[in-house]
Amino acid sequence: MVKKYRVGILGATGTVGQRFIQLLEHHPQFEITALAASDRSAGKSFAEACAWKLAGDIPEGVREITVQPIEPPIDCDIVFSSLPSPVARETEEAFARAGYPVISNSSVYRMDEDVPLLIPEINPDHLGLIEVQQTKRGFSKGFIVTNPNCAVASFAPPLAALDRKFGVESAIVTTMQAISGAGYPGVASLDIIDNVLPYIAGEEPKVETEAQKILGKFSGTSIQKADFTVSAQCFRVNVIDGHTASVRVKLKGNSTLEEVVAAMNEFPSLGLHSSPKQFIEVLDEPSRPQPRLDRDRGNGMTVTVGRVFPDNIFDYRFVALSHNTVRGAAGSTILNAELLASKNLI
Repeated sequence: MVKKYRVGILGATGTVGQRFIQLLEHHPQFEITALAASDRSAGKSFAEACAWKLAGDIPEGVREITVQPIEPPIDCDIVFSSLPSPVARETEEAFARAGYPVISNSSVYRMDEDVPLLIPEINPDHLGLIEVQQTKRGFSKGFIVTNPNCAVASFAPPLAALDRKFGVESAIVTTMQAISGAGYPGVASLDIIDNVLPYIAGEEPKVETEAQKILGKFSGTSIQKADFTVSAQCFRVNVIDGHTASVRVKLKGNSTLEEVVAAMNEFPSLGLHSSPKQFIEVLDEPSRPQPRLDRDRGNGMTVTVGRVFPDNIFDYRFVALSHNTVRGAAGSTILNAELLASKNLI
């Protein structure tokens, strides 16, 4: 019999919080037992507090759950957090200190030396940092694990495949990021319609640094970051869901185009409930990937790659796409929790 874990969601009424609820509706391992949100929502039923923005209705199992304040204790075994950065640091640490495993979508802990920054298919061994973190911070049972930036989730997997096979020396990344990545209500219509925004506040430093930690080596006590360089420009584009990255990469080892494609296609997925059948899927069609056509591959958990060619300046160029609120946010959190459960860490 599959063990059921009780889940509490912080920031439950927001864009990612709603995606958590949608993805967990029929999950065999996780059951939502607590929802927490800001003071203006606390004390109301979820149906009253939430302006539901996803397809379909609010799942019946959560409609009448009373929204709680964002503070411990809450009735759950594990916490999924989609809190905005300004409140995440203090709040998530309070939950971890109170004994809750916290899986966070916020950026505030991602680059802390003792906090795992996980893409489960790439660096599951980084969970070894949990013991380091608990000792350093004085946590008894609780801990914090983080997901990567939603744009990094699109290009770090193909970079990982190439780094594992050939070594990566450097990459230039241009991201075209969906408006749902800005949360709700997101970007003003007069800014984004008939327009492209060439600036997302605070985004480029994350895109330029997180992949090196994810692809780094765990020494037993710390992460030795990968030694390649990423240069990034980040754009907000008029797409609802799906982040696209145009990547040019210089490799350390010799390779052929066929070997590069094979390295991506053959990168293994995991056998967890939310794992896609294929983690990275390379398409041959010259006009793919496209957000509208490809973001839902693997139930939103597959990273789709196309336009793989030799490059005139670097070695290769390609386009990568992932669903920013599934693979890049809520789905990643759930997959991380499944990994933790498989290793008896929750």
